[in-house]
Amino acid sequence: MASNPATSIFIGAATGGGNPQQLELKRANRHGLIAGATGTGKTVTLQGIIEGLSEAGVPTFVADVKGDLAGLAMPGAPTAKPHQAFAARAAEIGYAGWSYEGFPVQFWDLFGEQGHPVRTTVSEMGPLLLARLMNLNEVQEGVMTIAFHVADKEGLMLLDLDDLQAMLVNIGERADELTLEYGNVSKPSVGAIQRSLLQLRAQGGDHFFGEPALDLEDFLKLDESGKGIVNILAADKLMASPRLYSTFLLWLLSELWELLPEIGDADKPTLAFFFDEAHLLFEDAPPALLEKVEQVVRLIRSKGVGVYFITQNPIDIPDDVAGQLGNRVQHALRAFTPRDQAAVKSAADTFRPNPNVDVASAIIELKVGEALVSLLLPDGAPSPVERTLIKPPASRVGPLSPQERALLVQTDAIGAKYDTLLDRDSAEEILKAKGDEAAAAAAAAKAETNAQKAAALQAKEDAIAAKEAARVKAAEDRARLQQMREEERRQRELEREQARRAREAARPTMADKMIQSAGRSIASSVGRQLGNSLLRGIFGGLIRGR
Repeated sequence: MASNPATSIFIGAATGGGNPQQLELKRANRHGLIAGATGTGKTVTLQGIIEGLSEAGVPTFVADVKGDLAGLAMPGAPTAKPHQAFAARAAEIGYAGWSYEGFPVQFWDLFGEQGHPVRTTVSEMGPLLLARLMNLNEVQEGVMTIAFHVADKEGLMLLDLDDLQAMLVNIGERADELTLEYGNVSKPSVGAIQRSLLQLRAQGGDHFFGEPALDLEDFLKLDESGKGIVNILAADKLMASPRLYSTFLLWLLSELWELLPEIGDADKPTLAFFFDEAHLLFEDAPPALLEKVEQVVRLIRSKGVGVYFITQNPIDIPDDVAGQLGNRVQHALRAFTPRDQAAVKSAADTFRPNPNVDVASAIIELKVGEALVSLLLPDGAPSPVERTLIKPPASRVGPLSPQERALLVQTDAIGAKYDTLLDRDSAEEILKAKGDEAAAAAAAAKAETNAQKAAALQAKEDAIAAKEAARVKAAEDRARLQQMREEERRQRELEREQARRAREAARPTMADKMIQSAGRSIASSVGRQLGNSLLRGIFGGLIRGR
């Protein structure tokens, strides 16, 4: 018994040779859930569904948490222990035409170690998912949103974490200016975001952001035979950073939702997306993020994308999301704890009843490779739940060797498209250039100011020197004047002394005075005599004349 690969995928047959369980391709974009405790066969079920979709020409994407799904690339080996019972299982459930074969695979790895690097830009991730990734509170998320808005307004591309860090520094420096326009931008919040950014880098987040960014068209290809490419994300190392893992897958879903065209109810999905360890997506998720997840899951089916959550416990999926999951495969659950018992009851209540199946009892009795299955019928209604033996996979169950993986990576259609990291001029480089220009301008202004200060200081020193020189000159002039006056005084004194001496030298001695006195006396007597004689002569003649 096999399905028609053009319209449905064979999942298994009801236990005891009952009805075949088939996933209708036309309803495969109505999403699904694969749940069950560890070791109950979830991975084998998942592997079989992916094989069926690939055979039907539907590309798929799956996160390989344990490394086992890499075996999809190689056919199973009859002599290998996990495969020895597969032929018997195929015969038991009437799986006609079953044989071992491999499927076309493309390997991806956020760290670029076990597959092609997967990158996106910070701008494409957006502030909401980044806030989730960095575990920010509402205030810090608001500051992050402002950083994105300012970057967009000023034409600054946020490509990698260096760009985001530079942008946060920029808005921190402009906090007072931006607070007036956008609301509170506190420097403590910016500092807290920067610390979260360092933690993200420590988890390997810087590998995820950059260029060349992932082209989603590379997820949607068929091989030359028409089989859908199986895109496998190596997630074993990524699981050490569960927040990065879940945020990446949610981003990928969001990108598919935004970029793919509306196709309505197509004959088969454009892509089937498998989200392993789905509980990581919902743990500690804020309401805004849960709302976004619900929105994406609800609307992405119109883009032809089917989303399948794989988890250990069905109650890990919020009710608003679980209500969108029409195709369900429930492996065994354990009822050891009250939470386990609640999960059993919840799972039992979500299936369409089948009077021949006691769901609550069957869930804890299922064997490995057996599951409770309810799939959407061609008319969109869920089928009654059936206890089902799951079909065996045709590909290898288990990991590839490093050599096998490396060869497949080197020879696939992607080639070296994503292998070389690009580093365009973006926010970091532009802000650095602006900072360098501002620093150069500030340095020039400072140099000019310093030059002006130096010139002013020199002028002041010159003025002081000139004043001191003038003072010295004035002092010298005063000294010279004083000297001149002193010389003039001494000259006058000398002249007076000389005059005195001259006078003293010209002053007659006592003998001279006696001689002079005698002379004057004689002269006076002679004079008088001469005078008298003269007068007598004059007047005597007159008298005689009379």
